[in-house]
Amino acid sequence: METVVIGVAGMHCQACVKNVSTVLTALPGVAGVDVSLAAGQASVSYDPTLASAANFREAIEAAGFDAT
Repeated sequence: METVVIGVAGMHCQACVKNVSTVLTALPGVAGVDVSLAAGQASVSYDPTLASAANFREAIEAAGFDAT
């Protein structure tokens, strides 16, 4: 397992946090997700043979947020 932290811009409430968490958790290979509204970031634990940071950025952006 590996962990990556991705900045997430555009979150304004707990519903936003839930949306980001939901789209990331649904990706293959994701073992755990911790999204922080205060820090503006998502920490993702994942299997690098099944997923990558690029996949996470794409999912976050498809949900309407900016990934950095």
